[in-house]
Amino acid sequence: MSAAVPNAVREIADGYAFTGPALELGAVLLDGTAYADARVRVPLGVLNRHGLVAGATGTGKTKTLQLIAEQLSAQGVPVFLADIKGDVSGVAAPGEPGGRTAARAAEVGQDWRPRGCPVEFYALGGLGSGIPVRATVTSFGPLLLAKVLDLNETQEASLGLVFHYADRAGLELYDLKDLTAVITFLTSPEGKEELRGIGGISAATAGVILRSLTLLENEGAGAFFGEPEFDTAELLRSADGAGVVSVLELPAVQDRPRLFSTFLMWLLADLYQELPEVGDLDRPKLVFFFDEAHLLFKGASKAFLEAITQTVRLIRSKGVGIFFVTQTPKDVPSDVLAQLGNRVQHALRAFTPDDAKALKATVSTFPKSPAYDLGEVLTSLGTGEAVVTVLSEKGAPTPVAATRLRAPQSLMGPIAPEALRAAVDGSALNGKYRDAIDRESAYEKLAARAARPEAEPVPVPPAEPERGREQEREQERERERDRGGERGRDKDGGGLLGALMSNPALKSFARSAGTQLGREISRSLFGTSRRRR
Repeated sequence: MSAAVPNAVREIADGYAFTGPALELGAVLLDGTAYADARVRVPLGVLNRHGLVAGATGTGKTKTLQLIAEQLSAQGVPVFLADIKGDVSGVAAPGEPGGRTAARAAEVGQDWRPRGCPVEFYALGGLGSGIPVRATVTSFGPLLLAKVLDLNETQEASLGLVFHYADRAGLELYDLKDLTAVITFLTSPEGKEELRGIGGISAATAGVILRSLTLLENEGAGAFFGEPEFDTAELLRSADGAGVVSVLELPAVQDRPRLFSTFLMWLLADLYQELPEVGDLDRPKLVFFFDEAHLLFKGASKAFLEAITQTVRLIRSKGVGIFFVTQTPKDVPSDVLAQLGNRVQHALRAFTPDDAKALKATVSTFPKSPAYDLGEVLTSLGTGEAVVTVLSEKGAPTPVAATRLRAPQSLMGPIAPEALRAAVDGSALNGKYRDAIDRESAYEKLAARAARPEAEPVPVPPAEPERGREQEREQERERERDRGGERGRDKDGGGLLGALMSNPALKSFARSAGTQLGREISRSLFGTSRRRR
């Protein structure tokens, strides 16, 4: 390192002098000067400890994702990227050399060479030009679906009861018409009779859920639910030693943020269920970038937030790293933020009192730095610059480093539509997932049952007399809650499991059925079902 390098820069660089494989982020920046010999890096082995990429609009977050993704791919690590604005597809093509790229490379000591990555392009339910990604309603589960439908706690609990009944009655919930059919049946006289032993669903609650489902379907989201269901193992593939970058196109559904943010959580929940425990590896099995992360947490119930926190805490042992991407750290709940050891914070603006509070909160999330006034640095960073701290190979935070980031070597912009279409058409996965399948399921079975003169009811455990009276009282209380619950979500509720198991009728049924209901609801953190192989 040159003798002209200030001692403060040397000390920071020493904190990033790792011995194992690492990703190159850029060069230490001090007083407007980038020191090419002082490299800022992140060890490959700590990327399952999760991270945060934050910053105001236009500060370079997307290019940071691209920079990290292409280096992970080059080192054999698969990557998942959500492309909300439609400008990430360029990761598939070599970058274009130019004056600005050459200048940036010289400033940070980068040997810039154009290269693209192996990429698969996906789209939710075919709402776009990518390979269709679908999930069955059963797999998605009641807790995630309640978040999409913006249900309150009582409605969420009733939806959980619908899923439980469908599971027990052998009524497959593949798409939204299956779920609609089961809810409609359970509010009929015959359906109410079958639920007599375990509570019931009020007409008001059923009406709210059915209206929400209709609205969701009218927005086009119904295409996402169905078969063939996407196998999340596709996200773990490599090609010729390079990790495949899975790009999920989202521009077509960006006006439905609750759907795509909850869908991304479904992907993580499914990965968590399906992957074996592996502990800490020398490199992660997958790094998952969760863009526009604030949409996931907005309006979420207490149970939903607890499930997210648990997923983030536990999925690292499956070899999966998660990077939340948002504007400020305050968009992420503190319990989740505390688990994000790798931070790349782009510039923040302090134009309003609220901005000033966000800036102060952001500064408080970083380790103390003798080299920087972080409040001043964060408001003066240029595009493609960020404040960085990561975990060292020993798991300790590195010194805070203002960093001039490297330039991505892939195309900084979208590829041509015809190139994207050709990539999708040429994928082996396109034939596997392209065409929707509509197998016999709950809708067809209930229609056939209604056509029979005398349909046999599904047997349910009988309710004891006292429990039956308690169920009637509880149903009346539920109707009262519904009348108030339709006016807004209960933010302090205990979510699906709490709401269901606080219902006395359901408690008695769980006891009489050997806690079968409790086992079914807790089969995963989000109530999602395990994939049937």
